[in-house]
Formats: sequence, structure tokens, C-alpha cells
Amino acid sequence: MTTTSKNWLARPAIWVSLGAVAGALLIGVLLIHLLGVPVADAVPAFADGAWGSPYAFAASINRSLVFALVGLGFVLAQRANLTNVGGEGQIAVGGIAATAVSLYGHVSSLPLGLAFLLPVLAACLAGGVWGGLAGVMKAKAGTNEVIATLLLSFIAYWLVYGCVQSTALLRQPMTSSNTLPESLEIPDATQLPLLTGDASVPLHVGLIACLVLAVVVAIVLNRTVLGVRLRAVGLNAQAARRAGIGVDRMVIGALFAAGALGGLAGACMLQGEQYSLKAGFSSGYGFDGLVVGLLARGSVPGVLAGALLFGFLRSGGINMEMVAGVPTALVVVIQGLIIVTLAGAERGLARNRTVQR
Repeated sequence: MTTTSKNWLARPAIWVSLGAVAGALLIGVLLIHLLGVPVADAVPAFADGAWGSPYAFAASINRSLVFALVGLGFVLAQRANLTNVGGEGQIAVGGIAATAVSLYGHVSSLPLGLAFLLPVLAACLAGGVWGGLAGVMKAKAGTNEVIATLLLSFIAYWLVYGCVQSTALLRQPMTSSNTLPESLEIPDATQLPLLTGDASVPLHVGLIACLVLAVVVAIVLNRTVLGVRLRAVGLNAQAARRAGIGVDRMVIGALFAAGALGGLAGACMLQGEQYSLKAGFSSGYGFDGLVVGLLARGSVPGVLAGALLFGFLRSGGINMEMVAGVPTALVVVIQGLIIVTLAGAERGLARNRTVQR
């Protein structure tokens, strides 16, 4: 074992995180037993839904990459001491933009992958504008970004609802009273290409984009002047301004970038899985991605690890409800237990570091 790996394994935060996850899962098993559901039925159902088949594994990864993209946006903004809680809204406007361009942008006949790339770019731009709007309010009017991004998420939610309710916007043509309030399915050419070429293993190119962006975000935060400037703004905005750093530009840019990553997550959901816009299509993924970002403590590898955990929990929980009758709310309980345990442990570790000093 190398010295680096020993140092990594010696970090208390690593063992605390692993302990929190293990403890939360054990409590989840206990709750299943208290609900009167045989654990011998529930656990295999969870495993089958999370990774029991190539399709289930791919679906879990696809969910994880959405959480990861929102989490990457969170840690990027966090470096400038900004809290982006608007991932849900940024996913929503990204989905609207991707749907509109896919259906009505006349892109399906374009060559060289532009048919799916242009809707993706539109989603990133829409999410970036949504996040950047909160940045402008923060920089120019002093509005708290937590409030701004949260309230913008509610506006985005109702924008999706309005779009799928109105045939003048994105609702499919109503042929009868039974026509569902959703958009038409996007053309095949605008859907994200599958990495396997097999619909039974629906891993799409969003996974590659997510991994590349994770590397880019890590480099920006830890190896570039931009990362240093973001940290300076986060530590002391007034001192950063005196040092010649454009604080307002940094704030707006950080929230724009975070929003763009959220918009990309919306495009991955719309173009990679659902293929039509529905009210509530984001399914709370933005808030789960926010939790992933919080748990990562500014670490890009932490974002990826947390996203994988939440992605597999979500997939396994859905199957566990269908097969064993265990409410999916149990997954939310487990997530909450992980968060509370980690928050308490972090406070204890901080006190211990203070005493040692």
C-alpha cells in the first residue's frame, strides 16, 4: 500500500462518511422489519432494482450523472461562498429549452451530431441564464442567492406546467379529452446517443460529458487562477475587490456556470431518458443533487461518490416499492439519516480539530 493511499485512508472524514452510510442503511433495514415486510424479500428487490440487470445498472448510472452535474454546479458556486439551491429550477428550464429546440428548432436533419448537441447547448444556456439571474440579483441588489435560486425554482416548475398545459406552447395537439398534458416525443435524432448501441443497456453519452466536466471543474477549482479568484471572493469579497478581482463578475459567472450544469442535467433527463416534457419531470433530482453537493464538502470526487450512492438508492427504492411493497419514502429517510449523521460528525470533527490546536 502506498503512502498516498495510507494518508487517504487515515482521514477521519472518510471513515465518518462510510460509517454514516453503513449506519443509515442498517437503520433502513430495521425500519423495513418494523414495517412488517420480510427483509429477505426487500433487500433482494432493492439489489435487483439498483444493479440486478444491465438495464437496472445503466438506469442507476443515468440517475447518478444527473445528481453529479447538479452537485458539480453546487461545489463550483460554493468555492465563491455561494449556495446554489436552484438545481431543480435549472433542470426544469433546461428541459423546456431542450424540448423546444428538439421539436421546433428544425434540427433533426442536421449532420455531425448537431441534432442532439444543439438542444443540449440550449438547455445549458437556459440553465445558465436562470442561475445567472440569481447572480445578477446578488451582485447588483444584494439579494441572498439562497432565496433567489429557491424562488426561481418554483417559477421554473410552473413554467414547465404552463408549457405542457398549453397547445400554443409545448403541449401535444389535443385529439381527444384523454390527450395527456405533455409534449410530443422528441425525434430520434435529437435523443442522446447510447454508448452501447443497445436500448436494453441505456447508458448514454451524458455519462462521458459528466466525467469530462468533473475533471474540468476539479482543474478549475484546484489548478487555475480562476479557482484562486473564486476562493478569494468566497473568503473575503471586500479584500478581493481591493485586489482588483471583479467580484460581481465572479458571482454572476459562478452562478451562471452552476446553472448551466443544472441545465445540462435537464437535457440528460429529457433527451436521454424521458423523451417528452411532463409536469414534474425533474422528480426532485435537483434537490437530491443539492444534497450531494453539500455532502461532498467541496470535493469533486466526493460529488461523484455521493451521486453514485443516491442514484443507486433511488433506483433500488423504486423497485423495492414495486416488488416488496416498501414505500420509496424509506429511501428519503435513509438519505436524511446520512445527512444528519454526517452533519453531526462534521461538527464533532471540527471541535476536535479546535481542541488539538
